[in-house]
Formats: sequence, structure tokens, C-alpha cells
Amino acid sequence: MPDDASVRSGSGAMFDRIAGRYDTLNRLLSLGVDQGWRRRTVSALCLGSGARVLDLATGTADLAIAIARSQPDAQVVGLDPSAGMLAVGAEKLRRLELDGRVELVEGDAEELPFDADSFDGVSIAFGIRNVPDRSRALREMARVTRPDGRVAILELGEPEGSVLGPLARFHVHRVVPTLGAWLSGAQEYRYLERSIAAFPAREEFADMMRRAGLEVLSVAPLTFGVCTLYVARPEVRG
Repeated sequence: MPDDASVRSGSGAMFDRIAGRYDTLNRLLSLGVDQGWRRRTVSALCLGSGARVLDLATGTADLAIAIARSQPDAQVVGLDPSAGMLAVGAEKLRRLELDGRVELVEGDAEELPFDADSFDGVSIAFGIRNVPDRSRALREMARVTRPDGRVAILELGEPEGSVLGPLARFHVHRVVPTLGAWLSGAQEYRYLERSIAAFPAREEFADMMRRAGLEVLSVAPLTFGVCTLYVARPEVRG
């Protein structure tokens, strides 16, 4: 187990420390709405029969599992830098008898070990915020996605709205890190508040996607802007 000084915020080692309780904490801290967000993400990929899909920052494989269930003959590769999270995901896949259709790989979104045009869809949920070089990761997503494929990025953001927005902001900035740290016994959930505040505004991030070679099709705030779903496809390559 790495010591605190060696665990960079947002790194694979950081998530290794909370892997065992990650799923339970997500359900509690999001009040269960994260499952609906994932369903929206799967739908946005517009997958057809026999699709091959790459799920980045797959963690404990929640989104990879949802993708596999959406298409009985889909083949999914889940990639994540945290061996601990992948171990939890592998056990879930065995229990659900999906380990034959979902392959888990330890790796980095900034340097994908796949050929160009390898996937019909690429997804990443709650992970692009943790990538140090986001532009490089976005270029890699564009590279490995087939020309008619889709890229779906689900990410937390600053809640908005004048009525329930303040309540949602209080939940994200106060309840989530405090309750997360208390339940998990780990201060890593303090990182969540800081990383959300530091993430670019929606249109700024959409512009980053465009500069990386992605044609942005939609930017959809979900649940008062607590989360945003970005959907894109690779730009036509000359």
C-alpha cells in the first residue's frame, strides 16, 4: 500500500485505497441517480449489433456492465489505471457471468494500447476530470473511434439553477466530501469537491473536445447540472 505522500489525487493509487467501498458510496452519495446517468450514456452511444466498445476509467465496471447488458452480442473493453478497482470489477463480472464479454485492462487514457478505428463507441464516466492531460486523452478517444462511432463523456460539474441549484451545490461541496470521508474512512473524497470546482465550464470543455478532433453533437446537463453528458463523433479525417 503506497503511503499518503505517494498517492497523487485522482491517480490509480488513490482509487486503489477506496475500491472496496466505491460502489456503495456512489449509490449513497448520488442518491441513486448515477444509475440513470449511466443509462443515458449507454443510449447516447447508439450501439448496433455486434458493437465493440471501449469504456475508459471503467473503475468497478458499472458502465461497462450496462453497455454489455444493452447489447447481448456487444464486446466491451474496460480500461482503468487502478488495479484495485479493476479487481472489484472483475468479481462483479464473474458474478454476473459477463466476464466472457467484458475484458478489463489496466492502462492510461492518455496512451491507449489500441489501433486507430478499433471501436464503435468510446465512453468515460466520471473519469476525464482525473486525467492530467485531458486534451491528449480526447485525441486518443478520437483516434480509436471509428468514423461513424460515438464518444460519450459523463462528468460531474457545478450544479446550476436558482431554485434547487443551491441545494445541489451544498450537496456536492459539503455533504459528498464530508459523508464520503466519514463512511470510507478516507480523505480521498475531499478530492471530489476540489476536482469538480477545477473542471472547465461546459462550453470550454466542449471546445477542448473540438480541438482534439471531435465533432460535438450535444452537451446535456443532467439533474440541475450536477452531471453533464457530452456526445461527439470523430471529425472526418482527410
